[in-house]
Amino acid sequence: MPNENKRSLAGKVALVTGASRGIGRAIAQRLAAGGAAVVATARSLDQAKAEPGTLMETVALIETNGGRAIALAAEIERAEDREALIPRAVQAAGALDILVNNAGYADYAKVENMTDATFERTITHYLGAPFVLSRAAIPYMRALGAGWIVNVGSVTALPPAKPYRWFDTDGGSTMYAAVKAAMHRFTQGLAAELLASNIAVNVVSPSTAIRTPGAVRYIPKNYPGEDIAYLAETAFQLCLLPAAQRTGLIAYSMHFPAAMNFRVYSVDGKSELPPAEIPAWSHSAINPTGE
Repeated sequence: MPNENKRSLAGKVALVTGASRGIGRAIAQRLAAGGAAVVATARSLDQAKAEPGTLMETVALIETNGGRAIALAAEIERAEDREALIPRAVQAAGALDILVNNAGYADYAKVENMTDATFERTITHYLGAPFVLSRAAIPYMRALGAGWIVNVGSVTALPPAKPYRWFDTDGGSTMYAAVKAAMHRFTQGLAAELLASNIAVNVVSPSTAIRTPGAVRYIPKNYPGEDIAYLAETAFQLCLLPAAQRTGLIAYSMHFPAAMNFRVYSVDGKSELPPAEIPAWSHSAINPTGE
């Protein structure tokens, strides 16, 4: 198999939502290290809000590494911001080849205790916003003759295994997981719709858990998390091949690199990491190839 890490995203423009911290920042850095001009968007432009991290910090990391990045502040919970984001990104960067739907804020609660506001917010973050942004991005990508949409999923979208663990019975992730499962199905259906337009649509998901600022409060202290670089590398790989070769996948961060046998690099693209090894505690229903 050819070394796909040697391919370049030079000349491509990527919009990454939720890029001020965590998974969004890591993906933005990796795409920029691979040559893409990155439009980074989130709520926090130069002052952190609910969690640490700002867009200007992300831009500085990318530019220090020799990449190009543009910061666009937007709040995906506001309909007007969602509707305007894609045109703003195209105006700022001149085009749009790649859309990464990452932004979201996990707010766990058991169904009997969940408020209507939390329910609506969960749907908006993890299904509504990807729908609106994808719908707006498609015409721009179609005009260019190609495109890549990457949605950030979750292993919680898979059914809980029996016997149920504490996380399943008392963790409060049911609605979050249900909406992530809907996002996975949305991705697979949209991939079918856009195949003829040469627009690839895929999911990237942690194989286990990643300790991001927004998620760390839900991860037990003794749970062995994973290096975010494997997920960022998987996202990068999902933006390299045309739809005819790689679309409709649910690609997990540790499983996919191991199955496809590609090299994994740090988010700045400078250091090669050890080959991915599938954690023994990962969900048994994961398909390593993403199919």
